[in-house]
Amino acid sequence: MTRSCLIPCAAICLLACLSLTGGAAAQTTGIAVPQVTGPLPVTAASYPFAAADHAMTPFDLAAAGYIEEEFVLRGNANVYGWNAARAVTVLAPNAPYTTRILVRRPRASRAFSGTVIVEPMFTPRRWDWPMMWGYLRAGLIARGDAWVGVTMPGANLAGLKRFDSERYAALSFANPTPAVPCPGTDTRSDVEEGLRWDALSQVAALLKSRATSGPLPGLRVGAVYLTVQGGDLTTYMNAIQPAARAYDGFLARAPFAASRLHRCDTAPAADDPRQAVRNVGVPVIAVAAEGDLVNTYAARRADSDAASDRYRLYEVAGAGHIDRFAYLGFPTLPDQERAGNAQGTVEWPFAAPCTPPVALMDQSVLRIGFDVALEALDGWVRRGTVPTRVPRIETRAAEGTAFTVMRDEFGNARGGLRTPYLDVPTATYVTTSPGPANCPEIGHVEPFDAARLKMLYGSFDDYARKVRGSITQLTARGWLTRTDAGVLTRELTDAQRARWPR
Repeated sequence: MTRSCLIPCAAICLLACLSLTGGAAAQTTGIAVPQVTGPLPVTAASYPFAAADHAMTPFDLAAAGYIEEEFVLRGNANVYGWNAARAVTVLAPNAPYTTRILVRRPRASRAFSGTVIVEPMFTPRRWDWPMMWGYLRAGLIARGDAWVGVTMPGANLAGLKRFDSERYAALSFANPTPAVPCPGTDTRSDVEEGLRWDALSQVAALLKSRATSGPLPGLRVGAVYLTVQGGDLTTYMNAIQPAARAYDGFLARAPFAASRLHRCDTAPAADDPRQAVRNVGVPVIAVAAEGDLVNTYAARRADSDAASDRYRLYEVAGAGHIDRFAYLGFPTLPDQERAGNAQGTVEWPFAAPCTPPVALMDQSVLRIGFDVALEALDGWVRRGTVPTRVPRIETRAAEGTAFTVMRDEFGNARGGLRTPYLDVPTATYVTTSPGPANCPEIGHVEPFDAARLKMLYGSFDDYARKVRGSITQLTARGWLTRTDAGVLTRELTDAQRARWPR
């Protein structure tokens, strides 16, 4: 690769090295705004991959007052390298890329909150997976937020082109030096995944540009947040954000291990200082399910209110890494088959069952945690409201990095971000399941039998009274949003009463 603009200090030099072609500068970031094509037409034969009405569990955006549109973005991006001191270098400048964004926003401008959540769509299935949309959908619609899913480089590009070769023909993160192998190897590639960082910065610049056409026509954007599961967010926060300053805050989902910066790079080791999220310059709220502690326990860090290092960690008691909400945006099985990798069923989107079989947890334990985190992040950024601190899940250290989660008499975790599901339990919330593949990450519920429910609560009215008390207390602490408080209260229905043991 060609080397240019060696950067001993990312915060000083990175912006000077960013590509400035492809559009006008964004008003608030100074980053290039990509060229926009769209919205792309939608027909019965050609529609966006992962469209809300073509999900395994279809969702009617129009009934919620929302519209969905798809756009193609073209821009130029640099390929970066970095070292353990977080010094960033430009390895190849101004390489063209073309990606797509899927936009869901309120139809009426007056209903728009001013908040935009950008999600780089997840790629393990080799097509675009809007995982965080499944968790955030209810809360962001209740607030009037916009959501923007972004296609990232990887095997998913081939999947999209198999799905609709004409619609997605232009998508490309082409390697600017495809004939050059990675140092010390014969590894060559036509794709350069390192172009994604500038692409993400430029998406933020586009959304803040106040354009009268395009993805948010004429809408006043108050804040843009980036969210995704996994290491890309850690890498962006630590390597790109301190200089680019493209995003106003970050909602991180565990695991938090940093990914590599370009195709020939290696991911930082577990003890590398680049793994620690510090001094990002804007608020960061990280959410870890109880089931994620096995990956996040050793990297726990203190919350901070320092201006350059605003940080919160919310550990959600009773939540497994995988539950049903992650799959609410999954495309239909026929669309998965067209894209080339279909697995399982609507009820069980995996190739193999656990042993014994379990059902995906559909209690909204982790979803509630994300709602709390996003509302807290938005308040911190836009109103300066310092969010509450949440105690960590209670653990007991063992030899080395091992630990044990402390549990109550019901087998549920102590501490952490609480929900009425755990404070007034009718089940034990297990964060792992036996079996192959993903099963160790899948949570499930072990309901109490009728005798135990009657012993604990007597009647449904007594149970409901305790749930309402928990809702009131958690809302007052800032551990439950008012929207979710209403949802949980409405769950105490006559139908639930009818199922209660007598």
